[in-house]
Amino acid sequence: MVNLNRSNHATNDSMGEVRVKVKLTNAIDEALVSRGMLNPNMLRMCEIEALVDTGAVRTVLPISIVKQLGLRIRGQQVAQYANGMEESIGLTEPVIIELEGRETTEATLVTANTVLIGQTVLETLDLLVDCRNQRLVPNPEHPNYPVMRI
Repeated sequence: MVNLNRSNHATNDSMGEVRVKVKLTNAIDEALVSRGMLNPNMLRMCEIEALVDTGAVRTVLPISIVKQLGLRIRGQQVAQYANGMEESIGLTEPVIIELEGRETTEATLVTANTVLIGQTVLETLDLLVDCRNQRLVPNPEHPNYPVMRI
């Protein structure tokens, strides 16, 4: 189940939200551009501030960003919220997610009004959350590039 827990952030002076700048690109557009089938000026992308949510498994996009990127909702996924409520929400086509100089591609969930970066992106990009300094840091064991555990 997907946990879209947005209410589990520390509120004392030494801990807080981690917000990062993220670049989102329509992966299908990018593939068409690389094959010469789409004018590079037509590539849909955006840069936006995102909330790193360690309680969320997947990345979540609001419908306004989904529309801006021209993503098709290709299916539904059951999501479970922090309060235990479950809901069927949209699952997008692939999105290229660029964060802290690293990138990955994944389908995203559609709900809320904030871009949330979940655990799958953090794991894939080998990034750790430094809540005290409100930032993401590369895994010290692999500071120069992500390493995927298999």
